[in-house]
Amino acid sequence: MKNQLALSAALAAVVSMGVINSAEAADNERKRAPKERCYGISPAGQNDCGNLAGTHSCAGQSTIDNDPGEWRLVNKGSCESLGGMLRKEAKAKFKAMQNS
Repeated sequence: MKNQLALSAALAAVVSMGVINSAEAADNERKRAPKERCYGISPAGQNDCGNLAGTHSCAGQSTIDNDPGEWRLVNKGSCESLGGMLRKEAKAKFKAMQNS
């Protein structure tokens, strides 16, 4: 009985280690995936760095949700599906807002 309990515990440990390693590998792959700046999707206070207006240069300083001048890094190719804009489009929209 003790041997069966020890064997069950060892098997559970090996299986859980495999699950943890798989999760870590998936997380590492996600972190290494190519990224791009996606403008207009950042909630207030959750931007990644400076904005197009040049009013700040640090992460977390945006004050408006989905400001077209604020950006976050996202997986390359996913920006538009998230409702955001790439830099060229964001700059044009920002410039149009400044001129109106």
